[in-house]
Amino acid sequence: MKSSSLSILLILVTLFGVQPFAMATTLTITPSDDLQQVLDASADGDVIKLSAGVYAGNFIVNKQVTLTSADFKNKAIIDAGGRGNGLRLISSNITISYLNIVNWGDDLTAQDAGISSVKKASHITINNNELVGSGFGIWLQKATHIKVLNNTVEGNPQLRSADRGNGIQLSSIQHALVKNNEVFNTRDGLYIISSQHNTIDGNIMHDLRYGLHYMYSYSNNVINNHAYNTRAGYALMSSRNLVVKGNSTENSEDYGFLMNFITSSVIENNHIEQVWTKPENKVLGRDGKGLFVYNSAYNTIKNNTIDTAEIGIHLTAGSENTKVYGNSFINNPVQVKYVSNKKQEWSFEGRGNYWSNYLGWDMNGDDIGDAVFEPNDGIDKLTWQYPEMKMIMDSPVVLILRWVQREFPVLKPPGVKDSHPLMRASQQTKKEHQLLVADAIKDQS
Repeated sequence: MKSSSLSILLILVTLFGVQPFAMATTLTITPSDDLQQVLDASADGDVIKLSAGVYAGNFIVNKQVTLTSADFKNKAIIDAGGRGNGLRLISSNITISYLNIVNWGDDLTAQDAGISSVKKASHITINNNELVGSGFGIWLQKATHIKVLNNTVEGNPQLRSADRGNGIQLSSIQHALVKNNEVFNTRDGLYIISSQHNTIDGNIMHDLRYGLHYMYSYSNNVINNHAYNTRAGYALMSSRNLVVKGNSTENSEDYGFLMNFITSSVIENNHIEQVWTKPENKVLGRDGKGLFVYNSAYNTIKNNTIDTAEIGIHLTAGSENTKVYGNSFINNPVQVKYVSNKKQEWSFEGRGNYWSNYLGWDMNGDDIGDAVFEPNDGIDKLTWQYPEMKMIMDSPVVLILRWVQREFPVLKPPGVKDSHPLMRASQQTKKEHQLLVADAIKDQS
């Protein structure tokens, strides 16, 4: 429809209350048209196509419409002018697709976002958009049946991490699917709080504080995501009934997976690699941890690979009653750091874990070691309490103390024991993992 025809329709709406979109229609507009007037005049079910160009302003989508580009290969640009939200959604049944949204505000207190929805709504789909800005990328709140698919969200690397918004934030959301998005240079990639029955699948998150950050949520599936170049790949906090499966993380500085007050959850078939604190950030007690488990109980941690972390797995603060088996601990200088006085058996139904430093044997060829594996002793616990002891680890006194513990087990403090250590790593090889990640990135492009 030409711009002159559109102007006549808008005048009719303004003067006589005529609703030209009483029946759903498809309308194509240009940057010279007033997008907000078009949105206000639209009817539920309308499809509004934006011709290529820049649409400057902060727009409110208040009808059940589809807002998209006329040409998917030459996307329209929503430029928020450095303030507020690019698009604010205040209705249900909205689809936002194939748009470039840029230059929204950076006021985190005001929750400035590229796409924002903070009212109760349902059936919102946000797909195939590119967002570049300093505040939050996509912020959805109090909504149900949401789809966030195939978007790219880029933050502002010139800002400190703490001054950036999160890439995709879900707050009080139920039944959401967040799939195949790429998020980078924001604060956290995906931040999920007080949200239930959601699936986070196949997202790529990099150059962030936390790739995925969970708070106060339950019954969520986190599957097949990939994080890299983060402080923590996955930070799971104060949540329960999570299924975290088939994810990967590499090049994290502090944690591959951080579990803080996580209960009744399954951590399975994940690949953690290269968790190492940078030399310039190194201080006493700051070591990269593949898995850090704090105050978490009644979980299952199985069939994961933790490869080349300063500490493979660190459990503390009452993290007990957890099944740990089928995992592969490879090339970690400290395989286990367990701070507790209770015994822990890390095998289940005759199957333990693979330890790259296990020196036992397998006489009957069943791929289960015949000698138990105990990763720590009393000397290890002393060095955790008094890190200065590392300077004398090879001294005769320490060697004698280790010998006494071996000869007189009654003097050995309780800790982790794997009665059925695996002779072979049970997870995919590094090459297989890299191929899977490459396929995921290829599918994304």
